[in-house]
Amino acid sequence: MRFLDDPHHDGSALYVSSQTPRLGDTVTVRVRAPRAAGVTGVLVRVVQDGEPRYARAAVATGVSSGGYGRTDVWWQAEIVAANPVTRYRFLLSTPRGRQWLTAAGPVTHDLTDASDFRLVCHDPPPAWMRDSIVYQIFPDRFGRSGAEREPPSWALPSRWDHDPVIPSGPGTSRQLYGGDLDGIVPHLDHVRSLGADTVYLTPVFPARSNHRYDAAAFDRIDPLLGGDQALHRLAGALHARGMRLIGDIVTNHTGDAHPWFTAAMSDAHAPERVMYHIDPVTGDYEAWWGVKSLPKLDWGSELVRTRMREALTRWVPPFDGWRVDVANMTGRRAAADHTHEAAALLRRALPATAALIAEHSHDASPDLDRDGWHGTMNYGGFTRPVWAWLRGDDLDLDHFLGVPGGVPRHDGRDTLATFRSFASHMSWRSYVHSWQLLDSHDTSRVRTVTGSRERHLIALGLQATLPGTPMVFAGSEYGLTGVNGEHSRTPMPWNRPADQDLATLAGYRDLLGLRRAEPALRHGGLRWLHADADCLVFARECEQDTLLVCARRGPGSPLRFEGRMETVYNSCDRDVLAGAGPALLVWRPGG
Repeated sequence: MRFLDDPHHDGSALYVSSQTPRLGDTVTVRVRAPRAAGVTGVLVRVVQDGEPRYARAAVATGVSSGGYGRTDVWWQAEIVAANPVTRYRFLLSTPRGRQWLTAAGPVTHDLTDASDFRLVCHDPPPAWMRDSIVYQIFPDRFGRSGAEREPPSWALPSRWDHDPVIPSGPGTSRQLYGGDLDGIVPHLDHVRSLGADTVYLTPVFPARSNHRYDAAAFDRIDPLLGGDQALHRLAGALHARGMRLIGDIVTNHTGDAHPWFTAAMSDAHAPERVMYHIDPVTGDYEAWWGVKSLPKLDWGSELVRTRMREALTRWVPPFDGWRVDVANMTGRRAAADHTHEAAALLRRALPATAALIAEHSHDASPDLDRDGWHGTMNYGGFTRPVWAWLRGDDLDLDHFLGVPGGVPRHDGRDTLATFRSFASHMSWRSYVHSWQLLDSHDTSRVRTVTGSRERHLIALGLQATLPGTPMVFAGSEYGLTGVNGEHSRTPMPWNRPADQDLATLAGYRDLLGLRRAEPALRHGGLRWLHADADCLVFARECEQDTLLVCARRGPGSPLRFEGRMETVYNSCDRDVLAGAGPALLVWRPGG
């Protein structure tokens, strides 16, 4: 499956003149057409006020992408960002007939507007997000300051380098290893050495579990983690290094120990009663997935909106933004759907410099490209296809990120189809500001899924070189394993040399360092060039430079690209283009 001759457009700066258009702005859009495509004419179809209109494109001069495909023909046209989200596509005339070009690629059949390109005129995400590499920390398992604190009565105290993590069943959420916020600070240079510049903390509010998604308060930091001042010390240490801090908050529910809920249940006339879905006759209440310790908030209540807005704004700073837990469920229940209202309210309440990322485990596109979430955790459009392509031969899991039946085995063509399908249903802006993750505290570890260092590092190579914001779960850089989310929350192996895969650590530093060093990997467009069962090849292009990436999960047919090349990264000493693998190759074409 070769795409070398396909016409191409994406939302990057090489193809769209403004990354932050305002309503009514005129924007130049470009199509790149290899000469073999035989494009003889281009129209741009723009949907304005619900009705399609057409503009004619002309051949452009002086456009290049830094060295690859210099003989390609560029077409450009001017369109108006007439609506907050303006959809557009291209109609190409070729010797083989007319074809549409949308974000899903070129097709010869008619199709809906769902995969159209988009100009988004809502206020843009913070500028710092586009260069970020995020490092996720589960506070109880990352580092200890040595402060002595009495464990609460619900806790199951565990020894850091001795007691194994309980993967399921009784005690899973009660294990406490004693990690705290001050214990993170001595390891920040390790985080920065990976190329990461943003730390994302799972919840730090008081709760009755180690994961703290059952918040018992939003107005203070858990004393077990060091309290309010420890958070300020951590934020200060990060900011002094030019780094940022993202918090984690649940907007869908609270814990049943939260004062809002205890007030609501203790008095039928309490103001807080309207904040939850409480049956006025039986006193029963709606809870997340029926888990009664997690009562669901009613976003139809103005009091919920006021108090959640206060909860988020209270902690920005020291936080530089939020990851919102189960954002896809927030405000949704039966006939009620207040999700976008909640997202827009929270975004308006926060400073323009604050990030707002939604947790979403499947198709987040209906909740994006608006004035709410800046992006999502892209499990569906990145994690799943990478797992299915690079899963180990002996993998024995009974789940696939929420899908029953274990991790399937997909070839490169199906993997690419998933990448393109999810990316085509959101704007380029939402896509590049979404977190691309290989694993998290809610999933199996990528090392367990891939089964080997080689495939783990190929997965990392895709994370480092594809568009989107890489998010690394603490410990994966050492090759830690885990069969599910709870099992993956392993205490960091600072003093366990046997659990430190230093070759994997070096791979993280090299590949994330490569992303940090190469503008094309952070700001460039994405053009797919080839896919077969065991090989994916794509280009990351900006005006100044082009990088080509070849990822192989195993040996395969050789590939040929014309012109000279400069190897930028090769995960092995073998000739990847000649068919050697598994391996990852990044090179710069020289003409």
